[in-house]
Amino acid sequence: MNGFWDKHVVPRLIGCACRQPAIMKDRAKIVPRASGDVLELGCGGAANLSFYDWYKVRSLSGIDPSAELLERAQAELAHAGRKANFAIGVAEALPFASGSFDTVVTTFTLCSVQDPAAALSEAKRVLRPGGKLLFVEHGQAPDAAPAKWQTRIEPAWKHIAGGCHLTRPVTQAISAAGFATEGLHGHYMKRTPRWLGWVEWGEARVVS
Repeated sequence: MNGFWDKHVVPRLIGCACRQPAIMKDRAKIVPRASGDVLELGCGGAANLSFYDWYKVRSLSGIDPSAELLERAQAELAHAGRKANFAIGVAEALPFASGSFDTVVTTFTLCSVQDPAAALSEAKRVLRPGGKLLFVEHGQAPDAAPAKWQTRIEPAWKHIAGGCHLTRPVTQAISAAGFATEGLHGHYMKRTPRWLGWVEWGEARVVS
């Protein structure tokens, strides 16, 4: 049952959930800042494609562990007439040389990776000097009541939602990985339960 759910149901749930209006609005705040050679973590589903400023993006690469979501991404690339190097992979072990990218983009991805610290370490490794990490992520709420509900719900939620965790800190984890955050923002998404709706977004650079 779990295999069928993860292969056939979860990709559809993710594809639908990650394109909700509130989420797409948050993507639009940060993705257009990408420039140069860009790497997107969790590119399956191609939800960010319409937000890139293609006049600033020299090349786009991406990794995602889901073959089903990558198939959808490839179809959308073809439909949009765009080219990208999208491949199966995990954020904790990026198949790229150090210093390969000017920008790393992660949107609603760190909640579901196996090891967020390793994923952020890899993002730091593949960035060039002066490169930037652009992020929009949901995670641990700053208020006690929704945070308590996150702790209660997460054990069941992560099995239903493809490994999505509710209690992971966002900016705190990025700072711990050796990034300095700039222009940090956070809010609860409208018409979303507060235990699910806390989002942080911003830009971070490697601390020299």
